[in-house]
Amino acid sequence: MKQKAALALSGNAVLAGILLMLLGDFMFALNDAMGKWLVASFSVGQVILLRSFGAFLVLSPLLATQPVASLYKVEKPHWQLCRVILMTADTGFFYAAVAYLPLADVMTMYMAAPIYVAAISHFLLGERIGWRRWLAVLIGFVGVVIALRPSLATLTWPSIFALIGSLSFGLALTLGRVLRSTSDTTLVTWQTVGCLLTGLILSVGNWTPFNGRELLALLLLGVVSCSAHLLLTRSLKLAPASVLAPLQYTMLLWAIVFGWLFFGDFPDALTLIGATTIVFAGLFIFHRGQVKQDPKPIVPNNSSHG
Repeated sequence: MKQKAALALSGNAVLAGILLMLLGDFMFALNDAMGKWLVASFSVGQVILLRSFGAFLVLSPLLATQPVASLYKVEKPHWQLCRVILMTADTGFFYAAVAYLPLADVMTMYMAAPIYVAAISHFLLGERIGWRRWLAVLIGFVGVVIALRPSLATLTWPSIFALIGSLSFGLALTLGRVLRSTSDTTLVTWQTVGCLLTGLILSVGNWTPFNGRELLALLLLGVVSCSAHLLLTRSLKLAPASVLAPLQYTMLLWAIVFGWLFFGDFPDALTLIGATTIVFAGLFIFHRGQVKQDPKPIVPNNSSHG
């Protein structure tokens, strides 16, 4: 009887984890659509700055529950600084890209992050990957090239911003594995501080006056993003990563839906082919990681741009 009750509770926890992951992914995609709408009226620096203040509305109660020392007594300070720089670059380049490109095009680049992590972890973390995963990494890069369309006519600065941002995101995820004993609250707090300072610098000379409704939208951007991150973090404590990781790709589906509904953008054939290639390559890499029983599966749960 007790065993049945334990199994029922376990099943409920997994279901709750799945629902939280789906809700978190939806909120990340909604946040990305909001960001694209806001950078049409405000500079990237201004959006990042006020978004950071919004994020602190969510972080403040969490910071109040942990010792102040947890913020400055951190492991590997040099890697912490590198991660803050990379997450700040990820956020800034994401908004710079979506200001000019369809949401789904930019999200396609970011969905390649687990592929970058697999390749980078081999060299930075010494995590050996076999020929099957190397082949999947190569196929994933082919998907990126298809979506990027690197020709003189189509390779624009916004496309390059999306590529740099996605690479920064992948590197930051890899460092997240290095800093796995640091609490999520501490990691998110420092990356938010990095965005706040960067936004403050970039806003100089690029400040647009706003009304109360626009200020609310800018702050809400940070609230939604930070809440989504917390939902995803909680979901990973309730359900196995092997169950949740494939659900991350629902963000791409939402990006297509929101891009079509709010901005009249629909990805062209090359973007869809590239996105499909990237998703299948990413899922295969994760599957092989589970087969080989990697100590920490590659799950992009520390998104800062969305």
